[in-house]
Amino acid sequence: MRYYIEDLKNYVGQTVELKGWAFNLRGSKNFKFLILRDGTGLCQCVVAEGESEKESFDNFSQLTQECTVRVVGTVREESRSPGGYELLVKNFEILAPSVDYPITHKEHGPDFLMNHRHLWLRGKRQHAILRVRSEIISAIRDFFDGRGFVCTDAPIFTPSACEGTSTLFQTQYFDEKAYLSQSGQLYMEATAAAQGKVYCFGPTFRAEKSKTRRHLIEFWMVEPEVAFNDLYDNMELAEQFVEYIVQRTIKNKRTELEALGRDLSKLEPIKTPFPRLHYKEAVDIILKENANFIVGDDFGAPDEAILCTKFEKPVFVHHFPSAIKAFYMKHDEKEPEYSMSCDLLATEGYGEIIGGGQREESLKALEKRILEHKLKIEDFQWYLDLRRYGSFPHSGFGLGIERTVAWICGLQHVRETIPFPRLYGRSYP
Repeated sequence: MRYYIEDLKNYVGQTVELKGWAFNLRGSKNFKFLILRDGTGLCQCVVAEGESEKESFDNFSQLTQECTVRVVGTVREESRSPGGYELLVKNFEILAPSVDYPITHKEHGPDFLMNHRHLWLRGKRQHAILRVRSEIISAIRDFFDGRGFVCTDAPIFTPSACEGTSTLFQTQYFDEKAYLSQSGQLYMEATAAAQGKVYCFGPTFRAEKSKTRRHLIEFWMVEPEVAFNDLYDNMELAEQFVEYIVQRTIKNKRTELEALGRDLSKLEPIKTPFPRLHYKEAVDIILKENANFIVGDDFGAPDEAILCTKFEKPVFVHHFPSAIKAFYMKHDEKEPEYSMSCDLLATEGYGEIIGGGQREESLKALEKRILEHKLKIEDFQWYLDLRRYGSFPHSGFGLGIERTVAWICGLQHVRETIPFPRLYGRSYP
C-alpha cells in the first residue's frame, strides 16, 4: 500500500513507508531532521539516537538535497511540523543520489531559475502555484460542464490568418501554409450552431516580441460560445464564471494561497454583479490621470490599471470603437461606431483577463467587413456558411489561464503561472 504525506492524519500511531525527495536537512548531536516531500506535501522525519536504527542515524550525513529516499517510521502529531504531523523514523534508504543540486535555499536570480525551470518546479512556492492552477482548470471545466456546455475543442493548425499575420506563427502543413491558432473562436461559432452551448480549452499562440510581465508566447485559453446570447447575456455569463472560479479556489486552495502570501481580503469580494462601463465612460476616467490617452485607441496596461484601481471587483468595459475590433465583432445598431464587445479587467491592476462580445450574424455585413480588413474572402467561405445556412445571434469570450492564475495568486509575472513558460527569446527547457 502506498502512503502519501497529505494522508498522514489518517495514520497517527501507525507505521508507514513514505517515498519522496530530501527537501531540507538539519541536525544536532542526538536528533537529525529530514524534511521529506512527495508531491502531496512536506513531512518532518525525525531520526533520533536510540530510537531510530543505528545504521540510519549514523548514515544521516549521506543524505543530500533532492536525493530520493524511502523512509519507514511511526506517524505522530506535531504542530510545529509542516502539515501538523511528523514521522519518527525507524530506518531510511537512499534510492537515488543527488549531487550538487543547483538550486539551493539561498536567493537566485530569475534567469538562473528560468534556466533550471525543470528543477525550480520543486520549490514550495512553485508547488503552491501549480496546485492553484490545477484547481482553476478543474473549476473551469466543472462550471461549463455543470451548465450543459459541450467541450468541442478547436484545431491548433488553422488555414487562414483571421486578423492579419503580424502575430501569427506560420508553419508548413505539407504543401500548404498553416498557422498556429491564436483562438478557437471561429470554430466554436460553428459548433455552437450544432450544440447550442460549447467551449474549447487548449493552447494558443501569439508571435509577439514582447517582454512584459503579462505576455507569454504560448498560453492556455478557455473560450465558450452560446447561441442566441447577446452582449449582455455574455457579460452575465462571464461574471458568474469568474465569481465561481475565484470563490472555489479560495475555498479549496486557501492553504496554498496563504503560503504565497496572497491577501485573500482582496479576492473575497469578487462576487456578482460586476460594475460595467461604456468605453466612453472608461475614457473619461482614464483622461483624468492620463491626459495623453488618444480617444478611440485601445487601452494599454497603464490605462487598464487606472480603471482597475477604482473598483474592488473586476470591471467590464464594453462598446469599444468598432474601428479597433476584429471583423467578426457586431456593430451596435444604435451607435455603429461602437462594437458589441467587452473586456473584463481584474482588480489590483492585473488588467484584462477576458475579451469577447457579440458576433456579427449578417452575411452581407460580414462579407463587407472581411474586405474592409483586407482579408481574403475565399479563406472564410466556411465561416460565411454559418450565416448562409441558418444564421443566429451568438456571443462568447476567451479567458486566459495564465493571467487568471497570476491574479488569483498575486504574482508579478506570468512566467510562474505555467510549468514551462514560452517567452520571447526563451524556449528552453
